[in-house]
Amino acid sequence: MSTADAAKIIEQRWGLFNRWGPYVLLGFGLLMALATSGVVGMSRGERYASWALVGAGLALQLWWSAAAGSRPGPSAAGTLYYAVRWALAFVLTWFNPFFAFYAVVGYFGAERLLPPRLVKPGLFATAVIMAGSQSGGLPPHDELGWTVFGALLAVNVALLIVFAHLAAQEDERNRIAVSTIVELEHTNTALQQAMDENAALHSQLLVQAREAGVADERRRLAAEIHDTIAQGLTGIIAQLQVVANASDETLAREHLGRAADLARHSLGEARRSVHNLSPTALEHDELPEALKKTVTEWAERTGVRAEVTVTGPAEPLHEEIEATLLRIVQEALSNASRHAAATRVGVTLSYMDGEVTLDVRDDGRGFDPLTLVKRSGSGGFGLDGMRARAERIAGSFTVESEPGGGTALSARVPLVRHG
Repeated sequence: MSTADAAKIIEQRWGLFNRWGPYVLLGFGLLMALATSGVVGMSRGERYASWALVGAGLALQLWWSAAAGSRPGPSAAGTLYYAVRWALAFVLTWFNPFFAFYAVVGYFGAERLLPPRLVKPGLFATAVIMAGSQSGGLPPHDELGWTVFGALLAVNVALLIVFAHLAAQEDERNRIAVSTIVELEHTNTALQQAMDENAALHSQLLVQAREAGVADERRRLAAEIHDTIAQGLTGIIAQLQVVANASDETLAREHLGRAADLARHSLGEARRSVHNLSPTALEHDELPEALKKTVTEWAERTGVRAEVTVTGPAEPLHEEIEATLLRIVQEALSNASRHAAATRVGVTLSYMDGEVTLDVRDDGRGFDPLTLVKRSGSGGFGLDGMRARAERIAGSFTVESEPGGGTALSARVPLVRHG
């Protein structure tokens, strides 16, 4: 059972006592008075008066039962009810001390019926009736009776003070408990709102991650197509142009063979790109050897002098790292042959502590890097594609060039070892 439920049950029980308690205690006091009227020495007139006062008390209680619902707190009507009830109890107890059972209800509900300034006087007045009953009846008959009455009144007042202090502490605990419950309810509400917001954000992040994944895959496929099919077709066209202008049948057959090789190689690379596999050059060789073969084949095909230099201790890299660096070299060589009119190309692969750098330099015509190059089949997509490839594996890509001064490309990626 929660604290709130326990407090609600206690409140309901107090409500039952305040509603029916006065009836029960008045009836019990009447029964005790009837049984002891002879012992106490009640006169005939006191007996008739007691019946009348009990009837008045019953009528008073019926009126208050009907009126209390609209007066839940201290009010003038509540004060009148408390005062009349005390007066009835005082006179009844004067006739017979056992009517103190009815007077005891004055101890309960004083805070609910009386304004704060009248609570203590009301309780003291009730203590007077109780002390009179406990001392043998009102009024005391002699000096000893007054002394006993005074002592019992002091005891009743002391008990009132003690119980009032305990009640105040209990009220304070209840107040703190209620305040804590309210605060917890607010906290739970705020927590539920935060959980709902987190759920909405989580859903939004899933959608964004799905969209980002789709966009990343599109970029990857676009780069793969550009670096494989587009370059292969470019090479094939170049070879066929040579064949078209060649007068030597042997030379023409040689370039036709190269065109066929390029077509087969490009077809294989396209299939591997669709299935997100490593380039063919890395199928049997590590990255340094694959770079050397790629550069050598390109040099033989284009007639441009090219060489590969490897520095630092070479070691197997993660397949995604090696594929990225090889694709960057292939795109850089393609750009050099198509746009740079270079006579020399140098590729340097450097293994360093925690990272790998790839530098591709040529002595071609160069260009202004600040000039915006449109994405087209002429090569603009290639620079963007190289940068996107490097950044996709947490690397960086830079271009240094100037008109007439050649071009230097540099990719710097993390050194992630294979397996």
